[in-house]
Amino acid sequence: MKNKIALVTGANGGLGSFVTRALLDAGATVVGVSRKIQQSDFNNPSFTALPGEMSTTGGAKSVVDSIVARFGRLDILAHTVGAFSGGTSIAETDDTTFQRMFDVNLNSTFYVLRAVLPVMRKAGNGRIIATGSRAALEPGAGVGAYSASKAAMVSLIRTVAVENKDVGITANVILPGTMDTPANRRFMPKADFSKWVQPATIASLIIWLARDAGKDVNGAVIPVYGDEI
Repeated sequence: MKNKIALVTGANGGLGSFVTRALLDAGATVVGVSRKIQQSDFNNPSFTALPGEMSTTGGAKSVVDSIVARFGRLDILAHTVGAFSGGTSIAETDDTTFQRMFDVNLNSTFYVLRAVLPVMRKAGNGRIIATGSRAALEPGAGVGAYSASKAAMVSLIRTVAVENKDVGITANVILPGTMDTPANRRFMPKADFSKWVQPATIASLIIWLARDAGKDVNGAVIPVYGDEI
């Protein structure tokens, strides 16, 4: 992936850190974005830390404009930003929680796509890979706001795939089951971690989709459930 410019949102998160390292190991130049990220987070000369806010239209545009100004293009978007909230029924979910799920999981996706797509369309190619959740297809009790925001994100990504297939842009979404991240271990300390999906597995799939080998995969919704299938 030498000479490829990749944007990773949520780059120092539980999944994003694996994706960032995998892209760097594959030879890509990576711009890692999150609200709090530092150059020292990844000891690699091909990494650039860019603190930014993706849940606003201005924040997403500023991030992409900065990347284009420095590197001249953007070839890959690996969108790993996300947030989870659960434990209440739809009837008990408050407005703030519901809106937060859509701000982080859906709106941030929309804003970064709207900023990235004109750049990729002008170049005539691009790879967009977003991370959703199994809950997008299989909603459960107590996670209604989260599930709805992830389901809407899947629809958004598939629409992008249809609208941009004419210029060589692919857009796919991966739906992991529960991932083995520090945050999830803290949230569910009594779970069987051995059944959870390893973030490195998701990162490897993102790399494959971003390479030339993945050019014929477009509009896919890819389940990765591990042993919890």
